[in-house]
Amino acid sequence: MNIDKQDNKNKPSSVQVISRAANILRILREHPKGLSLSQIAKEVNLARSTVQRIVAALEQENFVAAASQKGGIRLGPEIAMLAAAVHSDLREEIRPFLIQLSNQVNETVDLSILDNGKVLFVDQIIAAHPLQATSQPGAAFPLHCTANGKAILASLPIVEVEKLLPEHLKQYTENTVTNREELLKELEVIRKEGVAFSREEHIHGICAVGAVVYDRMRNLSAVSIPLPSTRFDGNEEKLTASLLKTCQRINQHFDIQQ
Repeated sequence: MNIDKQDNKNKPSSVQVISRAANILRILREHPKGLSLSQIAKEVNLARSTVQRIVAALEQENFVAAASQKGGIRLGPEIAMLAAAVHSDLREEIRPFLIQLSNQVNETVDLSILDNGKVLFVDQIIAAHPLQATSQPGAAFPLHCTANGKAILASLPIVEVEKLLPEHLKQYTENTVTNREELLKELEVIRKEGVAFSREEHIHGICAVGAVVYDRMRNLSAVSIPLPSTRFDGNEEKLTASLLKTCQRINQHFDIQQ
């Protein structure tokens, strides 16, 4: 009887620790470059000593790791492994929609996610064209000048967007938007219209259209159609309509209300 009472006393505490650990992991997700223990404590509104104990336990399980030799904490490799398992299931579930979209527009279709401040390609359906725009799954591209990256940015809270965007946006081509204010205005338009474009902003001769979808856990991914500018110009409306219809079907599949 005494053991049962002791277990009952410990249950709320255990749940609270798990909740606090989850909050710490979420905060670190928003700061890919890492945070100090004091910064984490401030973000989650806990004592530094409490955060230190939880972080130590998470570090032992590889859920967090040292951000650099100078210190700080970031998400660890175990999180990436868990995420990879989720993405694998997500790929399999979304892939039939991507194949159908690729067949419909006769172009390559990509699936990508936000990862460590960049857009990471996790799946691709390649169209049979002699001239293609392809990126191997596992490749990472910048957010500010790609259609899938901008679609993801437009779907995030503005506070998170400002954290993700560097002070100086790198210029890849003469079409790259390097002014933060100009990009933020473009993201407002994307947010309203639900679709993003990249017109030779990352790679010369390559354009793309992208939009986001959500899974059952409200995690977002981007579906995009990259193609040579010679096949993009004049076909924007057709590509956009097909993409948005596919994204709507994917969201309906996951019971996500638009």
